Amino acid sequence: MGRTAEDADGRLDAVVVLSQAMAAAQTSAPVAARPHPDPAEDPEAAAARSHRDIAHAAAEGARAATGGAFAAVSVWEPAGGRLRVLANVGERTPEEAEFPADESYPVHDFPQLAELLHEWWAGGGRPRAWVVGDGPEVAGGAGDRAAHSYRQVAARRRRGRGSCVIAPIVLRGRAWGELYVARPAGAPAFTRADADFAAVLAALIASGIAQNEQLEEVRRLAYTDPLTGLANRRAVETRLDEAIALHRDLGTVVSLVVCDINGLKGVNDAQGHEAGDRLLERFAAVLSAGAAALSGALAGRLGGDEFCMLAVGPAADEVVHAVGELCRSAAALELGEGVACGIASTGDPVGAVRSAHRLFRLADAAQYRAKALRSGEPVVAGREGGPDDPTVRLAATPDPLPPAPERRRFRRS
Repeated sequence: MGRTAEDADGRLDAVVVLSQAMAAAQTSAPVAARPHPDPAEDPEAAAARSHRDIAHAAAEGARAATGGAFAAVSVWEPAGGRLRVLANVGERTPEEAEFPADESYPVHDFPQLAELLHEWWAGGGRPRAWVVGDGPEVAGGAGDRAAHSYRQVAARRRRGRGSCVIAPIVLRGRAWGELYVARPAGAPAFTRADADFAAVLAALIASGIAQNEQLEEVRRLAYTDPLTGLANRRAVETRLDEAIALHRDLGTVVSLVVCDINGLKGVNDAQGHEAGDRLLERFAAVLSAGAAALSGALAGRLGGDEFCMLAVGPAADEVVHAVGELCRSAAALELGEGVACGIASTGDPVGAVRSAHRLFRLADAAQYRAKALRSGEPVVAGREGGPDDPTVRLAATPDPLPPAPERRRFRRS
């Protein structure tokens, strides 16, 4: 029986709704403004999380478009040999989280499927979909072995469900992941036409994921220092504004560390700017390790020889200890003459901190004092007399040095 105009209109509407939902779910938070990543974290898992919201929108849109009761979008992780589920929507079982922490299916158990994922589309093959479950099973034109492998995976996913349709998501000619939609046991089975429509939806999802990846890269470049890979000034501004809002609303401890590398000009003059860049990169690695020791800390470069670290949540004493270690590690670098570090924390007696500008002024003044004292340890605002602390008083005076362009925003009155 042919499809009616009403059916065609309904599916066209479903495609439009799915496209709009994915567009609305495009990543909104800048990459560098997110919590500092754990160096031991699985890079594939970290990359997958960047698509979590769009996967959820895609799964929900595909479920509604095909009349399914449940849908999931999974990503193919070649290094781990598995399909990792990003989002489950609709009628979930108790063990199926909406955003699973680690729900995955080992593809290495199914050699034909692994071969399909790696090889099938390399020659320009057309992506197809499979219907599995109640009623006649419909292969998608990739050969019986490939369809049988997908049926094996589907059987592990069905959890008592009835008919399901599986559509590979293909990105840049290679398998990226899978769209899985299921109906309850006893409901009308999916048809070949449904499988063809699911393949169209999977192609649409692939285009949304490709666009999301491009946006991620643009945002990464916009919020990342190109030389060191640390967060840049814009990312620090974004995170600091958010942190101060948390402090005002919830009393969260916010600590800001401002660092100035000693001796960079001498290295540039004596050994050239390439050696100076090596010093910046090496200190950036030391700073990044220090940030990793503090939960949720962000390491950034403000510009030139000025760096910073922002910690949201850890106690002030934790930050002071970590920065003390940072100073000792910087002093041991082959190049340069160590680092001058100033710390300002809302957990210390520095008075009310109602703006990012105020906290930065305090940290900046502490750094200036550390440099003037040639201190090998950090100077901490508020720990030399509370409100009468020399660093707190220095922060209330006009700028002791002409403001660098990168820091004017924080230093504005």
